[in-house]
Amino acid sequence: MPLKALPPSGSYKTLGLIAGTGRLPIAVATEAKKMGYKVIAIALNPPADESLKPFADDFHKVNIARFGSLIKLLKKLSITNAVMAGKVPKALLYKHKTNLIPDLKAVKLLFSLKNRSDDTIMTAVVNELEKNGIKFHPTTAFTKELLAPEGVLTNKKPSKNDMKDIEFGWDIAKKIGQLDIGQTVVVKNSAVMAIEAIEGTDEAIKRGGNLAEKDAVVIKVSKPQQDLRFDVPVVGIDTITLMKKAAARVLAVEAGKCIIIDMEKFIKEADRAGIVVTGITVND
Repeated sequence: MPLKALPPSGSYKTLGLIAGTGRLPIAVATEAKKMGYKVIAIALNPPADESLKPFADDFHKVNIARFGSLIKLLKKLSITNAVMAGKVPKALLYKHKTNLIPDLKAVKLLFSLKNRSDDTIMTAVVNELEKNGIKFHPTTAFTKELLAPEGVLTNKKPSKNDMKDIEFGWDIAKKIGQLDIGQTVVVKNSAVMAIEAIEGTDEAIKRGGNLAEKDAVVIKVSKPQQDLRFDVPVVGIDTITLMKKAAARVLAVEAGKCIIIDMEKFIKEADRAGIVVTGITVND
């Protein structure tokens, strides 16, 4: 989905922020308010907590399984423009101890899906919400300053062997993205240590780092068919912390298509940990 310019802030008064966990919803709320929007945050629970509350003009929670309740709340709040941000673990669909009881709207949506891949679920959710008069904007419209630049971002630079691993892993990462499996691959010495699936990037790094033992290379890319309204790749200080624990050496992200939360602090933490971070552009 191509990036479209937002209309001037005066053309609508409020922006609904449908939020999962992590720092991305806070970054989006902060930037949207700078752009002149009143931000009404709706935290999906679980997994969201109230950390977003101080950064929004208004804050609500809705059970993630109550899709009909979400639609009703958006209409009640007169929200016609919205953005999605934050992690929502798909593994929740398969956990039986979360007490998630879907409402009729959610059940109908799930049974209408051809499969339960990320893109299939999220596209259906967004399409249904847009049918109810809610326009969704690209997450990147509120995070332009956070998009990874091209080139090495840290003091340490990747070695020839690191670049070989990045090149090897890049094509694999793009292919699993095309298949809507995940966005992250962990490699070492031109061998795949882990690929991201339903468990998410963090767990893939842990697993891959454990198998590599040290000096793993982590590659995170956008999907070839990336819909910028949801599931935009994100890294942050937590990523560096996990890589340090896993003794991973290099993080390669797709320049211009991956969001780096708290970029200045992120780079400082990477330098302290001795981790290489580089923004890569590959012309398909």
